[in-house]
Amino acid sequence: MPKKEIEEKAEEESSEEIEEENEEKHASKKKEKDIEAILHIYTSFNNTIAHVTDASGRTVSKVTGGMVTKHSRLKANPTIAMFIAKRISEDMKDKGIRSLYVRIRAKTGSTGPGPGANAIIKSLSREGFKIINILDTTRVPRGGPKKKGGRRGRRV
Repeated sequence: MPKKEIEEKAEEESSEEIEEENEEKHASKKKEKDIEAILHIYTSFNNTIAHVTDASGRTVSKVTGGMVTKHSRLKANPTIAMFIAKRISEDMKDKGIRSLYVRIRAKTGSTGPGPGANAIIKSLSREGFKIINILDTTRVPRGGPKKKGGRRGRRV
């Protein structure tokens, strides 16, 4: 009889240890959960603005080209965009953000986004952020106000 009691106690102890290990694994999975954010990039040929919000729309970080450099002619430079990405990544790592939805916006009616957008995305992916989706949200003019120049166009 005492042998059976010892075996039952050993089984209970081992099952308790297994339960504790499972709880620890679940706790570690909760800590590693990816927090997703939205990165809004506005690029014109004069400036680059990067704005990170969480899913509900609250601002996590906002950095512009003017905050990184003194020279106004360099604000739209891809090199400056890399510094913008570096600053943003520090703020996002503090908040625990690992995944990003990227929304690129250029000036309304322009042919394409400025030079800083690709540099920001590339630097963030190098720093270990998972980019889920890239979306172009540039506004398209439909009709709008009358163009300058009159009926016969602009005379050169």
